Amino acid sequence: MVVAVKVYKKQTPNGKLTVYLGKRDFVDHLDYCDPVDGVLVVDPDYLKGRAVFGQLITTYRYGREEDEVMGLKFSKEMSLAKEQIFPMVNSKMEMTPMQERLVKKLGANAYPFTFQFPANAPSSVTLQAGDDDQGKPLGVEYSLKCYIGENEDDKQHKRSSVSLMIKKLQYAPTSRGRRLPSSLVSKGFTFSQGKLNLEVTLDREIYYHGEKIAANVVITNNSKKTVKNIKCYVVQHCEVTMVNAQFSKHVASLETREGCPITPGASFTKSFYLVPIASSNKDRRGIALDGHLKDEDANLASSTIVAEGKHPGDAMGIVISYSLRVKLNCGSLGGELVTDVPFKLMNPQPGTVDRERVNAMKKMQSIERHRYENSHYADDDDNIVFEDFARMRMNEPE
Repeated sequence: MVVAVKVYKKQTPNGKLTVYLGKRDFVDHLDYCDPVDGVLVVDPDYLKGRAVFGQLITTYRYGREEDEVMGLKFSKEMSLAKEQIFPMVNSKMEMTPMQERLVKKLGANAYPFTFQFPANAPSSVTLQAGDDDQGKPLGVEYSLKCYIGENEDDKQHKRSSVSLMIKKLQYAPTSRGRRLPSSLVSKGFTFSQGKLNLEVTLDREIYYHGEKIAANVVITNNSKKTVKNIKCYVVQHCEVTMVNAQFSKHVASLETREGCPITPGASFTKSFYLVPIASSNKDRRGIALDGHLKDEDANLASSTIVAEGKHPGDAMGIVISYSLRVKLNCGSLGGELVTDVPFKLMNPQPGTVDRERVNAMKKMQSIERHRYENSHYADDDDNIVFEDFARMRMNEPE
């Protein structure tokens, strides 16, 4: 059976320039990042001596668009790479296999291009908007823009320019590590001997999106107080580096009185299970999602990881981390005993068995997938399928 290769395409409003991309998710492997490689087809009669230019652009929105007044802007748009695509500056450019196939298929007016992400470029992250938010969502997004002009600084006309939204992502390392994250805390009480001890251990360090997080909780009550109930949360921590802001959100939670009250001298051991997924947090403002281009691929933002030898504080954009928080309630006078155990939440590498398992899980937990249908047409030649490049079709009227 021949497997068709999907290629995304987008055309300028006047139809004179068409851009093709083999993928729109580009992976940061820490030591290198996938290049943005594509092909464009241009009508040479329309150019009349002009050139075709391309730009790799990132937009970092860190404040609401509706709050922008008197020239105050809460977004930064930066051009990360800029290049003249036609006439080709580097005629000996080495093409990827996908570019070679597309140039051969699309004919004499097809020209390849390649852009590189700079080092430390942040991952794509979107903060979920609230019901009353009108403008563009907060977060980091990338786009590839191609346009026709006299020079690269020429004012771009909408009719002869095209912009394609792309994503820069990180995947989990192939090895999930053998370390079991754990935390041991104690709490003493005024005018009372003995301490309340809480130990929390997770069954792994890296979890995949949609997986069950298992927390083994051991409580030893050597105090005179009584534990009334137990609360467990998965906490998503976001750090917005542009404005040095930090905030946390609960993305999964449970509360139980099982084994309670835990009286003085008693012990309690149990494993609790939590599953943090995007569909359980729909319409909650401020929840960070992996920058999603269509409604079916929305999942919670992946943990930010940095290359070995680099400091996590050097990460740019919106830095995401997760922890499992356990809270013991000892009544109004006893207060609470709280501990956080950090872990990583990510997607597995493409092509792995774990990836196939997660994909099957996503199919079971699909989010309004039916709205993103009928958007491609097949071209039988050379088993390439072209799909129109569209973003967030859920916003369009049916």
